[in-house]
Amino acid sequence: MKDILTQIVEKRVSDIEKQGVTFGFDIPSERTRKIHQFLPQKGVILEVKRASPSKGDIAPNLDSKETARSYCESGAGAISCLTETNYFKGTLKDLMNVCAAVDEYEKSSGKTGPAVLRKDFLVSEEEVDVAYRAGADAVLLISRILSKEKMRSMAHRAASYGITSLIEIRLDEDIEKLAVVCQSVDKKFIACGVNSRDLATFTIDLLTPCRMFDKIRAVLGADARVIFESGIRSSESADFVGALGFAGLLLGEAAAKNPSIRKSLVDSFVHSKETAHARFWKNYALSQTKLVKICGITSAEDAQKSVSHGADFVGFIFWNKSPRHIQVEEAEKVISSVENAVKVAVIVDPSDAEAKCAIDLCRRGVIDVIQLHTIACARKFLADSDLKSLPHYAAINISDENDVALLDELFEKGEPRVLVDASVAGKIGGTGKQISGELIKLVQKKYPLWLAGGINAENVALITGDYAPELIDCATGVESSAGKKDFAKLEKFFKALTNAK
Repeated sequence: MKDILTQIVEKRVSDIEKQGVTFGFDIPSERTRKIHQFLPQKGVILEVKRASPSKGDIAPNLDSKETARSYCESGAGAISCLTETNYFKGTLKDLMNVCAAVDEYEKSSGKTGPAVLRKDFLVSEEEVDVAYRAGADAVLLISRILSKEKMRSMAHRAASYGITSLIEIRLDEDIEKLAVVCQSVDKKFIACGVNSRDLATFTIDLLTPCRMFDKIRAVLGADARVIFESGIRSSESADFVGALGFAGLLLGEAAAKNPSIRKSLVDSFVHSKETAHARFWKNYALSQTKLVKICGITSAEDAQKSVSHGADFVGFIFWNKSPRHIQVEEAEKVISSVENAVKVAVIVDPSDAEAKCAIDLCRRGVIDVIQLHTIACARKFLADSDLKSLPHYAAINISDENDVALLDELFEKGEPRVLVDASVAGKIGGTGKQISGELIKLVQKKYPLWLAGGINAENVALITGDYAPELIDCATGVESSAGKKDFAKLEKFFKALTNAK
């Protein structure tokens, strides 16, 4: 079955054969407006968007001119206008309306208006010509649908007009295409976008753009305009992306549907500052492989043995109601003995004494990241602006589809990873119970899978084969008793995992 991106492009080519590159719209024979520089400083690209293949109707009654005017007033660094009709319900008329709105805003306000991007699935130089004449200051070129020769030719055509090509990439082969383009096109006319949404499956991974960040800069230079695209729906998530160091953020659905939050989305991104939390996730994205976390560590020997067998993360529980909790007075010494693994502090209530100890260890760099176990813990932690700047991720217990919906809440706030664990009445973690396959698949369809619950040497091969989780979290499956690791079980577990790869 063809993926959605292939369907869009094939339909487009068919429509062009029937209607031409103007799709029946009356486009000026010459451009009538000045060129605006595309995103010269950190800013948000707000998008005129009525629908999408993944969401269906988003804002079906959207008035493109009125929306563009609102975007100008909200402080948009640029405006993106969808001109694809079949799946996004946009047109070239919308593009001309947006350009007109920007020009009117400039006249009435005395301010310089934002640049306008034609966002579409362009496949030819003639479509670049049309975009320029219609008033666009930039065009989107999607690497995945263009050969390197075609992308270079289209970018060269855009540069000849003095407008920018926003080149969208996701893979290493796209970087190779970018390098080819830059051999013949001045870099001042090139910006790069990385879509957090896979256009083949429409799943979202907020860390995908981070993986390409340094690779893009290696081609374009340290001042490259690298733009984070898609997946951001709240001011909290916009702040997270800004803290990662991106020059721009493209916002579609959230801006189109919610006029009341447009300015807060812009302000959150523009005024964001780098945090330890953002640094942790950027580093994680760059070094990411399939990972194993051994949790419930209570001694230096258990920690070191876990790491020697292959643990990437080791977890220490700072909650005295758990039989696996680490003694606070011993915690720093034990944790400091660990090398070559990410050290995780598991907390359940940010305000209790044990959690405060873990938070202090994190501030001092003894702990690398804090696991917020339960949705209640996550909500309380994330409500504190000081706490949420520390490296963290949430872990939630799930037993049905309603619990899975809690992931949406967390990802919407800009949490790039959430660990899912089994739910057992009266217990929070270390239950030894597995999550049902149906629930795992439901999570997996939407987000990168971090999985805990009843994993051991006997089932780890099957779990990795069926679900390919990005991270596996194991505690009870490698214990002789609660809080004491069984070294024979550890060895058997990692051997089974290795054989499964």
